[in-house]
Amino acid sequence: MAKYLGLSKDIAHTKRGKTGVVLINLGTPDAPTTLSVRRYLAEFLSDPRVIEIPKLVWMLILHGIILRIRPAKSAELYKQVWTEKGSPLMAITRQQTKKLASYFKENGTDQDVEQDISVDFCMRYGNPSVSDTLKRMHNEGIDKIVVLPLYPQYAAPTTGSVFDAIAKELTSWRYLPSLHFINTYHDHPDFIHALVTSIKHDFEVNGQPQKLVLSYHGMPERNLHLGDPYYCFCMTTTKLVVEQLGLTKDQYIATFQSRFGKAKWLSPYTDETMGKLPGQDIKDIAVVCPAFSADCLETLEEIAEENRLIFEGAGGEKYRYIPALNDTDLHIKMMANLVKPYL
Repeated sequence: MAKYLGLSKDIAHTKRGKTGVVLINLGTPDAPTTLSVRRYLAEFLSDPRVIEIPKLVWMLILHGIILRIRPAKSAELYKQVWTEKGSPLMAITRQQTKKLASYFKENGTDQDVEQDISVDFCMRYGNPSVSDTLKRMHNEGIDKIVVLPLYPQYAAPTTGSVFDAIAKELTSWRYLPSLHFINTYHDHPDFIHALVTSIKHDFEVNGQPQKLVLSYHGMPERNLHLGDPYYCFCMTTTKLVVEQLGLTKDQYIATFQSRFGKAKWLSPYTDETMGKLPGQDIKDIAVVCPAFSADCLETLEEIAEENRLIFEGAGGEKYRYIPALNDTDLHIKMMANLVKPYL
């Protein structure tokens, strides 16, 4: 009888009706050191969703070559963007979480009954991990979880991989929570509005450039042919943004950055585009990265610095990077509106 009473108590504990909202981003090393970066890259690049090469072959390449060379180079780049609060991605995601929690506390959820909502975050790779965050929510008695991967455009290597990590953790749970997973928001009106507002503000302050470059994170072209909708979602985001900005076809271009390896990736490539634009008499550009919900190494170093040097080296004169939406009020409101229907 005692064990049944204990079981009943445990069930009561897990059924308190508390809701958890989890923001999930890609991840970051714990420190800008070779050891931390190697640990982070080993986890990231071992994900079969990220690298679709036969495992045995890829492990030989990863551990025999890449993890011997790349961590030291990447650590030097991380040092250039690291802050007193840690990596920009970590600091911004933490701030987004705090602001979203405050938003719900101040504005409610538009529901008829008052709700107890806990907002937390984790990273797909590195810390805080998906597993640790979900376990912490379970221990708080949360029985309804809304997951918001902070990737505006669904892709199997990003959003799909987040779902894999959640499913892997929940496989071992005896009592499963109610789970709502938001898989994309590439065309959500609030997302487009926040992007357009950010770009318009930049134009008002700095003047409208000759061309707006919308640079998205790259992906092997093979993924598109296998059915990944990422490219199509990026094009939809682009179409909606430039329509609201009133730009003509010659006033913008969508490109893809951060390619890796020798395979053909989605194109046009951002770095190659930067080298060509000045030769086309385009010497004043602004770059925005609609696939990134928070500034990170790929935006602050690769776009804001590396590609600026390429553009200026080719004869470009005016180059500016428009920051990610980060923890702006419109971005936080968008997150709240995305999760509200599932609370």
